[in-house]
Amino acid sequence: MGEIIHPPMDQLQDLEYCIDSNPPWGTSSFVRGFLSVFSRVPNRIPRYSVFTVWELGLKGISVNSHNTNQPIDVVMLDECKYWVSFVYCAETILLAFQNYILMLGTSVMIPSVLVPAMGGSDGDKARVIQTLLFVAGINTLLQALFGTRLPAIVGGSFAYIIPIAYIINDSSLQRISNRHERFIQTMRAIQGALIVASSIQIILGYSQVWGLFSRFFSPLGMAPVVALVGLGLFQRGFPLLGNCVEIGLPMLLLVIGLSQYLKHVRPIRDVPIFERFPVLICVAIIWIYSLILTASGAYRDKPNATQLSCRTDRANLISTAPWFMFPYPLQWGPPTFSAGHSFAMMSAVLVSMVESTGAYKAASRLAIATPPPAYVLSRGIGWQGIGILLDGLFGTGTGSTVSVENVGLLGLSRVGSRRVVQLSAAFMIFFSILGKFGAVFASIPFPIFAALYCVLFGLVASVGLSFLQFTNMNCMRNLIITGLSLFLGISIPQFFNEYWNLKHRGLVHTNAGWFNAFLNTIFLSPATVGLIVAVFLDNTLEVEKSKKDRGMPWWVKFRTFRGDNRNEEFYTLPFNLNRFFPPT
Repeated sequence: MGEIIHPPMDQLQDLEYCIDSNPPWGTSSFVRGFLSVFSRVPNRIPRYSVFTVWELGLKGISVNSHNTNQPIDVVMLDECKYWVSFVYCAETILLAFQNYILMLGTSVMIPSVLVPAMGGSDGDKARVIQTLLFVAGINTLLQALFGTRLPAIVGGSFAYIIPIAYIINDSSLQRISNRHERFIQTMRAIQGALIVASSIQIILGYSQVWGLFSRFFSPLGMAPVVALVGLGLFQRGFPLLGNCVEIGLPMLLLVIGLSQYLKHVRPIRDVPIFERFPVLICVAIIWIYSLILTASGAYRDKPNATQLSCRTDRANLISTAPWFMFPYPLQWGPPTFSAGHSFAMMSAVLVSMVESTGAYKAASRLAIATPPPAYVLSRGIGWQGIGILLDGLFGTGTGSTVSVENVGLLGLSRVGSRRVVQLSAAFMIFFSILGKFGAVFASIPFPIFAALYCVLFGLVASVGLSFLQFTNMNCMRNLIITGLSLFLGISIPQFFNEYWNLKHRGLVHTNAGWFNAFLNTIFLSPATVGLIVAVFLDNTLEVEKSKKDRGMPWWVKFRTFRGDNRNEEFYTLPFNLNRFFPPT
């Protein structure tokens, strides 16, 4: 048998920046290279372009590498140092802004669906979007600092739509004739349900119960779960892109062309801008193209659905968003509590916990980190529960989960840096407060985001399948478990989806509305169905005989915080907090 060409690898190798290897910030080798060039040409305009200097900096050329006795203009060097520090920080800033732009798709789509059904106006929708972005920024910072510490964006989740639809259709709320009053009362009911339901993740996380349950996970069991986190979102890809093919299809082709075929083309020396910033470049080009189509009247006589998808001026966000709004807790009034609403919302909390677990596994691989140990996973789920509590207090209209598209962006841009995600959280908070400026970016047509999702969700799915390299895929047991989990994970939710819409109760149709919402939410989640099938089969079929085939010899060392010495490097809390919260 020939030699194995591609042996299994713990970590991906072709990423530019990993979780704790951040893009340069401040004075660095780049700045030293810049200064070293200027030190040879004092008191005059430099002979070297900034890009030549960038190249010198990237090669690590320092001031000491140039033997020169010529005097250095200290004032000029200080000015250069200021300028170069700014230029070099621009890479980190642009990467963070790219993450912010990408998460706008979900942050705008969810309120656009729910707020009109709640009775809200365009102004109410703009306020909900601002609040959702503001809380998403806070939750992302909390997760990156004190949770899993992975470079993961925490934003709004589609998993909460079904229990929220149950609340919206509550007869006591539907009887309110005034639309604005109905919106306010519905929002308060959603807030109360989120506050109560958040206790599920808080308890399961901080009690380490979720970490204990993760002992039943294996590479074979998690591969279909992580894959379904991406594949399960296929309805947000090409079906939505197809609503405006003339915008979505060029966007899809442009993203693939720039990020894959032109990734080695560098218009600026040693700056792989097509590989590093494909989202920013492609969104800017296609957005301008869509503005031209809108201004030229291309959609003037088109159906209303086409105009909503294609035009850049139909969202009414810019005109209705306030110039300045600082979201604050209980801004919609005191929450109202109902047992039925809370039980229904708990199903979405469970689903978001499963989907986030899969997203964390994918993010760790794309950030060149080890799989998060049980303790870190529980810590992250606990903080995510705090995030859902904040959603309820502020009134975001939905709950939180890890943004799958932003996890995919880690791989597309080859930047898995924690610092970039922390800075993107600052963008979320900033633009949520300055409403008009944020509304400009939020008016990007959704087919542009759908084109990005086609690439990014597929990338996350492939990361999940990469866990199969640690298993024996020549074993019929493993083939059956993998195939059945993937097929049922797609097939069952699709079956349930055919019977559900915003105004009906779905396939499960009993007199208990909360029970209908609970089961419909669970079985409409591909990742949750995949987890149930994969983990059950993997832990009941020939378990003892199949430890090596399941990949457990590789997986077991990542179960505990001390199991691998790299865990401490990746997941230790900042500010020496591990002294007070030691890993268990």
